[in-house]
Amino acid sequence: MSSSTSMSVVAAVLLVLAAAQPARADPACFPRLFNFGDSLSDTGNYHFVFPDDTREPAMRLPYGETFFNRSTGRFSNGRLIVDFIAEALELPFLRPYWSGGSAEDFARGANFAVGGATALSPEFFEENDAPLPNPDTVCLDKELDWFSDLLELLCPNDLADCTNIMDKSLFLVGEIGGNDYNLPIFTEVSFEKIRTFTPSVIAKISSTVTKLIELGAKTLLVPGNLPIGCVPAYLMRFQSDEAEYYDPETGCISWMNEFSQYHNELLVDELEKLRKLHPGVAIIYADYYGAAMKVFRSPEQFGIKYPLVACCGGEGFYGVSETGGCGYGEYKIRDDPEKYGSWDGFHPSEAVYKAIANGLLRGPYTQPPIATTTNSCPRLTEVLSSFENKFLDSQLEPNVYVC
Repeated sequence: MSSSTSMSVVAAVLLVLAAAQPARADPACFPRLFNFGDSLSDTGNYHFVFPDDTREPAMRLPYGETFFNRSTGRFSNGRLIVDFIAEALELPFLRPYWSGGSAEDFARGANFAVGGATALSPEFFEENDAPLPNPDTVCLDKELDWFSDLLELLCPNDLADCTNIMDKSLFLVGEIGGNDYNLPIFTEVSFEKIRTFTPSVIAKISSTVTKLIELGAKTLLVPGNLPIGCVPAYLMRFQSDEAEYYDPETGCISWMNEFSQYHNELLVDELEKLRKLHPGVAIIYADYYGAAMKVFRSPEQFGIKYPLVACCGGEGFYGVSETGGCGYGEYKIRDDPEKYGSWDGFHPSEAVYKAIANGLLRGPYTQPPIATTTNSCPRLTEVLSSFENKFLDSQLEPNVYVC
């Protein structure tokens, strides 16, 4: 990495961190946050979008038990990456879009992510002979429509009045795209076929970023996909007796992680094209894959003892079984969830989400060549030092269970 790019990465991290210092006269870098995505960042929309789906266990305990002591609609045992980013910005946990109704409800931002959401529309999968299990699956275009509706609520007289909102907000566009692969995999679509979807997934993410920029967004954080070869459900489903099938350092499935990297490489290239088209906009790539792989390579550094095992699930080797899953059927909850890399076999535990957020906020897992920004963040060095100490302390202390 060149010295100029390295400085840009540091600048990006400092920019995001800057609002994490105590209240002061200076305006916060990002007074609000808007998020788009799927179950990795859904803070409660699923319950409102699919109120009749009583089978979804994430809508009840034990989901949420580690941090919230209740189910919040998050597909994990506690906080998500978006929650840790909100905390760093000294914002409240992000309100699900469908839980609010007034402009005041969204004064600090909104979350449009929905569990099971895809980047591409259900029609795309139908046309490509890969129908989704749920034809009502939410797609990225739908989430963007909801955001447009919110802008009309926030600026009822003239959308031009929303300029101040758009250019001072942080937009988190993803993670999205994982379900475009996950759902077809579990309906027996071949990986060769699924791989052909990736350019379309990247194009949809790109068009969404472009539309947000056209609406006035100035700072966007765009995550890549996680290493799916380290997901317990896949490790159980695609087991092999061949040693070369697995990464000897982590135990993850090598060819599946290579697929995640393929998606991320296309995304990085596309974001670079967008930066050239929009030089006045900060488009930050969030390397979820790199941050997560650090956990899988050195789990003990994060207090994790079982990185490839689900804390809540079945009796199988990876904490996954065919007779039940977390919250349904025959399942068990293991002690000390902070020691597990996965919560339910599909979604990371709060411990992993914290580690990824830490890698993003403190570096080095953001990659933006930022030259200019619309946000002013005084005393950046003090903020970085303060936030680093806060995160280091939280890594050493046991989880605090609060309501």
